[in-house]
Amino acid sequence: MSELFKNIIRFVLLIFVQVFILNNIMLNGWVQPYLYLLLILLLPFQTPRWLLLMIGTATGWIIDNFMHTPGLHAAACAAIAYLRPFLIGMLAPQGGFEDTTRSPSPATMGTGKFVFYAGMLVLIHHVIYFTLEVFNFQATPYLAMKIVFSTLVTLLLIFVYGLLFFEKRPRRR
Repeated sequence: MSELFKNIIRFVLLIFVQVFILNNIMLNGWVQPYLYLLLILLLPFQTPRWLLLMIGTATGWIIDNFMHTPGLHAAACAAIAYLRPFLIGMLAPQGGFEDTTRSPSPATMGTGKFVFYAGMLVLIHHVIYFTLEVFNFQATPYLAMKIVFSTLVTLLLIFVYGLLFFEKRPRRR
C-alpha cells in the first residue's frame, strides 16, 4: 500500500474517531483527548514545510468546523506543523534518519525520541489551544491542569494507537 493512500485512510479514520467518539468525551471538564494530532505527527520525514502547514491548517479547520471552535484548532495545528521539522532536526542522528520516506515512529526514531517528539508537539498544541480557549489569566491553575491532564491522556491514546498500528522494530540477537 502506498504511503499516500495510507495517510488518506489514516486521515479519514482519525477525523471520524475524533469527531464522533473523542469529542464526546470530556472527563469532568479537565481532559479532552485529541488523537487527531497523529495526522500531523505521522507525516513522512521528507514532507516539505509548506505542505505540513497546509495539512496542519486544513486538519485544524476541519476539526474547528465540527467542534464550532473558530480557528482554535487551526492555529494550534499550524503551529505544531511549523515546529515539527525543527524538532525532528534536533532529534535526528548526525547523518539523518535512514529512510526519509518513512514516518516518525518508535521503529524509525527509537522509542525515547518518539515519545519526546510526540510529547513536545502535543504539549505545544495543548498550550496554544487551551490558552486561546480559556483566554483568562485568572484561570491559570485550571488552565495548567487541563493542559497537563489532556496532554497525558492524548499521549496515552497515542501509545495505544502505537501498540495497535505501529510497525515493530526487529529484535536484535
